[in-house]
This record gives sequence, C-alpha cells and structure tokens, in this order.
Amino acid sequence: MTYTHDFRGKVLSGTNSLLGEGPTYDPDTDTVWWFNILGKELHELNLSTGRKQVHDLPMMASVLARVDAGRQLIATEEGLFLRDVGTGALTLHALLEPGQTGNRSNDGRTHVSGALWIGTMGKRAETGAGAIYHVAAGKVTKLFDKVSIPNSICFSPDGTIGYYVDSKAGLLMRVPVDPASGLPSGEATVLVDSSDESGDIDGSVCDVNGHIWNARWGSGFVDHYAPDGQRIERYRVPVAQPTCPVFIGRNADRLAFTSAREGLDEATLTSQPSSGALLELAIAVQGSFDPPYRM
Repeated sequence: MTYTHDFRGKVLSGTNSLLGEGPTYDPDTDTVWWFNILGKELHELNLSTGRKQVHDLPMMASVLARVDAGRQLIATEEGLFLRDVGTGALTLHALLEPGQTGNRSNDGRTHVSGALWIGTMGKRAETGAGAIYHVAAGKVTKLFDKVSIPNSICFSPDGTIGYYVDSKAGLLMRVPVDPASGLPSGEATVLVDSSDESGDIDGSVCDVNGHIWNARWGSGFVDHYAPDGQRIERYRVPVAQPTCPVFIGRNADRLAFTSAREGLDEATLTSQPSSGALLELAIAVQGSFDPPYRM
C-alpha cells in the first residue's frame, strides 16, 4: 500500500532556477550546493548562517562532488573539472565525450569506492544520445550507452547495488556493483516499471536502510521506495517539476530537493511560485552523505 502525504515543508532558497539540479551537501561546512544547469550557475547555501551565494560558470554543469576541503569535482558539458572552493578556478580533470558538443552532463553521484558515476544526454534530449560513465582517478569507462535522459544514479549503503534510469523509458534499473571499485559486477535488471504512469523518474538518493527517495518530474511528488521496488509513500510537493532530493543537516536527517521552471507556462508559474526553488520536505529521514571523489 502506498501512503500519500500532503506537503508540510518549506522553501530553503527562493532563487528560481530554470533547471535546478544536482544538489549535494557538505556536512563539514553545513552547506548545500546545487546547479541551475541552463543558467550556468552554481548555488551555495550555508544552512547555519543562511548565507546564499550564486557562482557564475562558463559552461553548463550538473553534478558536484567534494574532493577535500579546498577542492570540488564538477561535471559539465565540457568534461570534468576540479574547482577551487576559494577562488572558483576550474582545472580540467577528464574528458567524457571528446568532440561531442551536442551533449551535456546530467545526473551523477559518487560511490563508496570514491568513483563517480556520471550521465550525459543530448542538449535537446535526443533519444539515445547519452551514456553513463564510471570515472575513477580520472580514468573514464563507459558503462551504459544509448541513454536519453540519465537519472536516479545512486547506490546502496554498502556499495553493492547501483541504480539508474533513462527517464524517457521510465524503467528504474538495479545493477550489482563491486564495492571496492564501483564497477558493475553483473547485469542490470528492472526494479521499477513506471512507464505507464504520469511524470518521469528523475533524481534519487538512497538512505542508510537501502530505501530510495525519488523526485518525480512532472507529477509534483517525491516518492519513497523500499529496496524491493515497492513504492510505500508519496509526498505531494508545491512544484510540478521536482528534480532531485538530497539529505541535509549534520545528521543527514532532513530531506531537501531541487526543482525547475523550464517549460512551464505563465499560469502554472503563477499557481506554483516556488517552481525552481530549493525546498525541504520537513520529514525525519535516515540519510547518508555522498562520499568524496577519490583522486
């Protein structure tokens, strides 16, 4: 049985991104980071002080992973770059798809091994134009090809299971993973088939119990799945296009999510003024933090 809950949360940052995506949280600084992909912006919100900053980027970017106190790894349309936290300076780390200027990065997440899974897609969401890659210490390995909109990349707490989806297909996939390397150790199988439902499976995170929390684009819900793929809870949210959840707070016991304004008409934007904001669901969760990317 699926239990549906009304929204009792709040807006954490009202900056209305055209395509808010890729949120992550740094417990050392109590800071949430996320992107406005189409606006070429990196957003930073310190939860302790409430200080908000927006950093302009020279390219579209979608995923950030902590490396250490002074460096971050960001995935962009031009490859993976190391970012100096203090200055914002970018240094090329690895190319994902050399010469494919029609693609950009999309969803991704670090594995307990320190490797990064990162997806690419066509800038116009062309069918089958993207792929999902494994990146370890700068070495890039293609895992899955002919992906249209890669999303929901996340991992079980012990690193033995990986999840991903092509949002156009609506099939949330489950694949065994080597916890030491972050590479698949078996074939992917379908965990959730939502191809006949409204909305699309977008970004996901996995909690300490192996449950999956998913933002369902176009439906106005954040969904909660058990490890066997059963959807056990739905949370209504005040935006039609939630994009990706993130565990926040020093104990990872809070859940926030990004959202988007892209493609919404004026009537929808008027009725949903928080579209594009960073919101909090205001429920108790048992989350975990994304591991650092290992150089």
